[in-house]
Amino acid sequence: MKIQFESNLDYQDRAISSIVDIFEGQEVCQSNFSIVRQHSKGQKTTADFDDLGIGNRLELLDDEILTNVQNIQLRNGLPQSKKLNSMDFSIEMETGTGKTYVYLKSIFELNKRYGFTKFIVVVPSIAIKEGTKKTLEITNEHFKTLFDNVNYDSFVYDSSNLEQVRDFATSSDIRIMVINIDAFRKSFSDPSKDTKANIIHRQNDRLNGQRPIEFIASTHPILIIDEPQSVDNTPRAKEAIETLNPLCKLRYSATHIEKFNLMYKLDSIDAYEQQLVKQIEVANVKLEDTSNKPYIRLISVKASPRSAKIEIDVNEKGTTKRKAIAVKDGDDLYEKSNSRDVYSGYTINDIYIEKDKEFIEFSNQESVDLGATIGDVDDDSIKRLQVRKTIEEHLDKELRLNSRGIKVLSLFFIDRVANYRSYDEEGNEVKGKYAEWFEEEFKIISKRRRYNPLFDKIDIDTEAHKIHDGYFAQDKKGRVKDSTGNNADDESAFDKIMKNKEKLLSFSEPLRFIFSHSALKEGWDNPNVFQICTLNETNSVMKKRQEIGRGLRICVNQDGERVRGFDVNTLTVMANESYEDFARALQKEIEDEEGIKFGVIEEHFFANIPVQNEDGTVEYFGATNSENVYRHLQENNYIDSKGKIQDTLRTDIKNNTFEVPEQYATLKAEITAVITKIAGNLNIKNADDKQLITLNKQVFLSEEFKDLWEQIKYKTTYRVNFDVAKLVDECAKHIANDLTVGKIKYLYSKATNKISKVGVEILEGSKKDDFINCDIVDYELPDIVTYLQNETNLTRKNIVDILIKSGKLQDFKNNPQKFIDGAIKIIKKTMSMFIVDGIKYERLGDEFYYAQECFEDQELYGYLSSNMIKNKENKSIYTYTVYDSTIEENFAKSFNENSNVKLFTKLPSWFKINTPLGTYNPDWAVLIEKDNEEKLYFVVESKGSDLGLDIKTAESSKIKCAKKHFAEISSKVELIQSNNFSNLRNHI
Repeated sequence: MKIQFESNLDYQDRAISSIVDIFEGQEVCQSNFSIVRQHSKGQKTTADFDDLGIGNRLELLDDEILTNVQNIQLRNGLPQSKKLNSMDFSIEMETGTGKTYVYLKSIFELNKRYGFTKFIVVVPSIAIKEGTKKTLEITNEHFKTLFDNVNYDSFVYDSSNLEQVRDFATSSDIRIMVINIDAFRKSFSDPSKDTKANIIHRQNDRLNGQRPIEFIASTHPILIIDEPQSVDNTPRAKEAIETLNPLCKLRYSATHIEKFNLMYKLDSIDAYEQQLVKQIEVANVKLEDTSNKPYIRLISVKASPRSAKIEIDVNEKGTTKRKAIAVKDGDDLYEKSNSRDVYSGYTINDIYIEKDKEFIEFSNQESVDLGATIGDVDDDSIKRLQVRKTIEEHLDKELRLNSRGIKVLSLFFIDRVANYRSYDEEGNEVKGKYAEWFEEEFKIISKRRRYNPLFDKIDIDTEAHKIHDGYFAQDKKGRVKDSTGNNADDESAFDKIMKNKEKLLSFSEPLRFIFSHSALKEGWDNPNVFQICTLNETNSVMKKRQEIGRGLRICVNQDGERVRGFDVNTLTVMANESYEDFARALQKEIEDEEGIKFGVIEEHFFANIPVQNEDGTVEYFGATNSENVYRHLQENNYIDSKGKIQDTLRTDIKNNTFEVPEQYATLKAEITAVITKIAGNLNIKNADDKQLITLNKQVFLSEEFKDLWEQIKYKTTYRVNFDVAKLVDECAKHIANDLTVGKIKYLYSKATNKISKVGVEILEGSKKDDFINCDIVDYELPDIVTYLQNETNLTRKNIVDILIKSGKLQDFKNNPQKFIDGAIKIIKKTMSMFIVDGIKYERLGDEFYYAQECFEDQELYGYLSSNMIKNKENKSIYTYTVYDSTIEENFAKSFNENSNVKLFTKLPSWFKINTPLGTYNPDWAVLIEKDNEEKLYFVVESKGSDLGLDIKTAESSKIKCAKKHFAEISSKVELIQSNNFSNLRNHI
């Protein structure tokens, strides 16, 4: 098959014209020159005028070029260059959108319009060099058809074939040279060194005694710099580039570090919104509900004071949670984890902070490196499940896409080549663990009934080895090896996979799963990669954008035609982290590498809004007008000094109260559309909406409120008595009936990322979780008796009796930590019921109470549009009631509207009742007048139903304790639990 190239894609045409139009007004012309020898003293001799060279010539003045540049930037909505500081022009295009095709087609357009013939593509690595070479090969027929069979030739610079350099300089046709920066960057200032890298800088008899670099420089070539952030990123590289004497430098990348005269921008947001790349679906495999080993991950170290940040499992209120904590020398993780036995012996002995050698050593001689983890559960089983789920995702896509002529490929990045392929003592090739896992899992999965249509004519057991292969660098003996991706040894791997690019897309080729080390981290991609799985011994060291870039291209069918739409083009990334963490890291990389500021408006953002004149012509809003709108937004506090959108702007747009300067009123909709795209939704409270709630002094100082407060203000103490034997029996019964703990399961999670100008988010409704049953490695059983004793304060005998009587110790072996957490909850729940039944409150002396004056010391705030309601004049001690839920909002409305309610207030957070289960803060204090005479005092709890079934047991038990508290301090007060005012009326 042949990949078909589309020549009429609008976004690519705009990128091409953004470069070609720089030279608008240039006439078709060339410069002719004689090839001369440059002596060491800078003298020329007529004997060396042997060949006629043909080069590029520019006739435009700097001011003419600057005008062209500004016009292009205006139409593309980019900041305009104030002056032409250099002939460097930047094009930003997201990975996978056809950057190489765009700059190659630009070459032919520049030749057609202006007659330029000499072009050099400078690349940073072997991988990108091979990728560019391959693209030139497969586009040859396409460009000849598109440009009237134009004569052109392309070649990769080879120091052993300098005749190509002579031809480059002397030919009148288009010549495209592809060269690696290392070919002329190294030691060009000292060409006497005898290395291949310096042949380009040494005099050569085959070139009339000239240096190859002189031949090249004499043509005044147009330089195309592919990935400039990796090409001219050092002073030496910049100096080497200048020795090529370029007419101009066209800089193409998705991640520019420096943007010189930015001419066109198609960033990751634009590419996603226009569906020019695949959408990204992030999946991961992790163990659910397991903390049975001492998990420790070293996140960072700090020199002063010497300390570290680590992640461990911490016991919090009977539940184990994974948390990041700060530690220093001598800290005991047993204490830091709140007495989790698995951390016994893990006292920090040393924090080593030397750069690139950071680690923590513990008193038991174990250590953990920066970014690494110890005590994690069976890393190999996780990776094997990643392989399994990648195969399943792959085959599921084959079921959907094969009928549309789309072949599905999957790509595995691995940490060590030996894990996929190695050699025995005799030098024979043997499978590594990844290859063995893959074949074993594939044979099992492919025999499932649902996949029968894919394998009805294939013997899986004999053919499994044909569907996967590895692309690795080789040593001199032909053995595969680990590599950096930038060595000469890597060329064999690149050559192999580049030559197979179209073959890989054909159904006739059985290979579907590709394993690679560093070779494919950049410079290679294939449009039909639908799964990327990173198998690393720790976390991926590869950047997210680099990783996903191998599979972002829109897929092709068997006719080589692009098939568009997210329904087909979804890239599943099997990550070593949650989708939330992946999205967060991806957004940070986009911000760092593309300079995108999510949720930020810049001065030029409105410049390319089209404006129709009275005569029907269309022009652009322009830079000056755009800056005026930007200043208007700042002056009205819609954006801060850095352009970050404030919630006042979101609110006014939502309420349709946003206004633009009067002279731009006709373009309000267009200006608002630009802002809305960047602003996102109003999903946080508006700071300008914040109000200080004041006391209604008339009500606060009234006799009615004094009487109400007198009934509820007093403090109490309590004591508890209960039958321990009955408690043991009840705890054992509940554990036996209510606690079932199966074996540890793996959780497979998946969600789709949405990329917009607001940020990288999880697409609503895309989250999916699935449990996988799988045996895991054994672990030591913790001291459950001590653990439960510390959490419940029961005696060891009580704990042992509970466990034995429950008959559930087998479940403890299935998943120790989950069993312990569940047992703690049941014992505490049962104890709370016994406590409530056996608790007795006693009022303290008259001097122990909550003073009414405390209300005056507290500042209370609310948000007008979201969580506060205005009170009627004489109903409450506050002018407004601040509510925390819809239930509370409804209560506040009912209190205000019901004639029987004479006075009410939301009780402040400092009004607390002590219980054995923790402090309790009721919601409301209410004074109700019945039959115009009798005064009833209520404390109302509005969190749940009267039966307490829909709130947590601990909270329900606190409420029961509070009822006994109020019964002790006043015969006139009743605590009522109700989730609506109608139920409260029944008590009146």
